[in-house]
Amino acid sequence: MTKEAAVDRKSSWIGVDLDGTLAQDLGEPHGYAIGPPIPEMVERVKAWLAEGIEVRIFTARVSKEEERSYQMLTIQHWCGEHIGRELKVTCIKDFNMWELWDDRAVQVVKNTGQRVGDELR
Repeated sequence: MTKEAAVDRKSSWIGVDLDGTLAQDLGEPHGYAIGPPIPEMVERVKAWLAEGIEVRIFTARVSKEEERSYQMLTIQHWCGEHIGRELKVTCIKDFNMWELWDDRAVQVVKNTGQRVGDELR
């Protein structure tokens, strides 16, 4: 399935990491504080939303059950302030995730294990 076909499906979504991708990384320990927005990424997210594409915050901040509720509230407040609306927040990917934008991710060529961009190294 092409990316264009996937984005037409109502259940497809794009995951965007928070710290270091959508917001400046404050380093460890950051507690609940979220850094200032990264303008280029915020504008990209707003454009996707304007196109009707679902965007979710994909972050390890909500992986600890004992902190999940407060982290979600903090992240949703940040999104409302900087993106103009609250976004779903998750640390779980599913088969409907179309893309993931993350400062730590390494992309590989499907079914090969070969890192994308190795030819540039």
